[in-house]
Amino acid sequence: MKTSDMIRRLCEQMNISVSELARRLGQSPQNFGKKLKRETITLEELKAIADVMDVKFEQSFILSDGKEIKTGSE
Repeated sequence: MKTSDMIRRLCEQMNISVSELARRLGQSPQNFGKKLKRETITLEELKAIADVMDVKFEQSFILSDGKEIKTGSE
């Protein structure tokens, strides 16, 4: 699943529009929409989305021995 699809699904589940999410992030809906279309959302923006939506975001590498290297937001 593409990052933009995940963000759209999150908005749907949280009952807000993508435009409202953009405003909560301090971005214009037009600019944010372009980022979604181009798939250029940064890791920092994903963390910010988690913060404004009050959800947890995790991203990790899982090594063959089971150890994880991860970044996230709670």
